[in-house]
Amino acid sequence: MTSRVPACIALVLFAWVSLGLSIKSACASDARAVPLHKIADIPLGGRPTRLDYVSFDPGRHLLYIAHLGDSEVIVFDVNTSRVVGRIGDLSSVHGVLAIPELGRAYATATGSKEVVAIDPATMTTTARIPAGGYPDGLAYAPDAHKLYVSDERGGDEAVVDVRSNTKVATVSLGGEAGNTQYDSVSRHVFVNVQTRAQLVEIDPFSDTVIARYDLRGAKGNHGLLIDSEDRLAFIACEGNDTLLIFDMRTKRVTASFRVGAGPDVLAYDDAYHYLYVASESGLASILRVASSGVTKLGEFVAGPNAHVVGVDRTTHRVYFPLKNLDGHTALRVFEATQ
Repeated sequence: MTSRVPACIALVLFAWVSLGLSIKSACASDARAVPLHKIADIPLGGRPTRLDYVSFDPGRHLLYIAHLGDSEVIVFDVNTSRVVGRIGDLSSVHGVLAIPELGRAYATATGSKEVVAIDPATMTTTARIPAGGYPDGLAYAPDAHKLYVSDERGGDEAVVDVRSNTKVATVSLGGEAGNTQYDSVSRHVFVNVQTRAQLVEIDPFSDTVIARYDLRGAKGNHGLLIDSEDRLAFIACEGNDTLLIFDMRTKRVTASFRVGAGPDVLAYDDAYHYLYVASESGLASILRVASSGVTKLGEFVAGPNAHVVGVDRTTHRVYFPLKNLDGHTALRVFEATQ
């Protein structure tokens, strides 16, 4: 299934490029077409360099933001709307994952080829674990007490035992690893193999690949999010600007949608059933997930290079880290309505 960019989006983009309008005015005009409105642009500090993945700790009300270009994780308090900490010495940090039940977070220091454990109470690093050639995405399998780290260039998954913070296994994937996610129903780990257009299923108790699923219509399937309750996986394909809907019961692609150029990170508000797709182009998509199927509600300009998105499922606020907004890093905040 595909959809066209609404006429209002096209007009906003034309005005933005041709007349030099600021991204702020484009965003304000565009967001009226979808069920959310802009709240604020909040300075994050640091240099205007690339920002990467985010992860939310709802108990502590903290949003962790990987500032790749500055090799640090920014810790943002969503209740007070301010930066409350920075964890440095994380070379070219890409992935970040809060694990509230462990009372810690993990980040991938890609430049030093490590996974780093973070104590949120002291905002310091507590362990460094070697994790392959290009550690990127992270997923946690709680029953097995293991962290899975996708090695995008090495073609495998590094497996870390979180009880000892040691690497205990390597799972060969046979191709570049995209994002990794845990499915709480099957209790298995799934990872995109983007050079083979496949979704790979791993048993975390044996650390073996138990199935490979070909993804019809995939090209560069990197972004991944699993909605365990509705038995769906959402797969963002950066090679052809497509979002695939994968049925976890039948293990096949059931629908596809055109999204913004260079789709990357996905976020899901399971209370409102809104799925957000962020893209390198800055054009974000919002879709509604229902038992009857997935429908696309619209698109909006989230901001320049807004390829990362995070959601607070309690307040229904949506966060887009922006590396360069008028010369400064910023966190653009929207609030969704039903």
